[in-house]
Amino acid sequence: MRRIGQVVAGALGALAVGLVLSAPARAEVVVVLNSGDATVTLIDKDTQKVLETFPVGKEPHHLIATPDDKSLIVANAVGNDLVFVDPVTGKVQQRVPNIDDPYQIGFSPDQKWFVATGNRLDRVDVYRWDGHALKIAKQFPLGRTPSHIAFTADSKIAFITLQDSNQIAAIDLTTMTVMWVMEAGSAPAGVWVTPDQKYLLVGMTGADYVAVIDWHTRTVVKQIQTGKGAHNFRAVGDRRHLFLTNRVSGTISIIDQQTLSKVGDITGLPPGPDDMELTADGKTLWVSCRWSRSVALVDVATRKVVKTIRVGKSPHGIYFRTRAPLY
Repeated sequence: MRRIGQVVAGALGALAVGLVLSAPARAEVVVVLNSGDATVTLIDKDTQKVLETFPVGKEPHHLIATPDDKSLIVANAVGNDLVFVDPVTGKVQQRVPNIDDPYQIGFSPDQKWFVATGNRLDRVDVYRWDGHALKIAKQFPLGRTPSHIAFTADSKIAFITLQDSNQIAAIDLTTMTVMWVMEAGSAPAGVWVTPDQKYLLVGMTGADYVAVIDWHTRTVVKQIQTGKGAHNFRAVGDRRHLFLTNRVSGTISIIDQQTLSKVGDITGLPPGPDDMELTADGKTLWVSCRWSRSVALVDVATRKVVKTIRVGKSPHGIYFRTRAPLY
């Protein structure tokens, strides 16, 4: 285990990870992480054409914008580092080394904490974030395969799915302690806190439903039938509806957070839909399809796939800056 007090950020200079395209002025890129190829693909958001693919580090799975939106953080799980890129052009800014196994990453709503799940190490690491640098606060050994992260609105609790332990853990970020661990279902992955803060919604990748959990009593109160391999969420942006990818069935379900029910499906996707990004106008959903080396574009109004774009092997995280609200 690396030294706990180590500061792992700062002005580390530009990272030479390959030739990165200098995008035209005012162009915006879609950033796609190809976890199986250790590369990033940049797509022109307007023309929907691939601009560049370049090496970034071993197993880039997830990514997140910094709270000031000046950088996009790419987490290289096997590379044990973070790569900061320009969120508009995709140009690499810097590398932050010595981050152990960052699979999924997330900032707390108050921007004080940065949480990374160690998928291989069965550990969750919590870092302090001062707006410029990361400093380790505490490491939490947990169950098998920590996966996705969600926070309460007050930033006091981080919920972590433990995919191969079939559990969910709650970490108190105020006291830096594990509050509880509960049984959840088969291979829990994506986790979401409803806007009223009453429930956790958890995609059961080993099953075909979303578990509705009253996290205050640690009780599963309902199952929302969706599709096989229920996996990850993306808000529609109206504070009511969510998209959910069903990785095995190759569909996306639409969930109403008020009625806690499924209200529609998107079908006809390439195999393995996983992560999603939604345009600011809410009209086009971009979906990484891990089993088909492609990104699918869905017309939200008609719920039809209108285009697929070839990318690298096992595309996972996807991002563009001008997007619909995340919550």
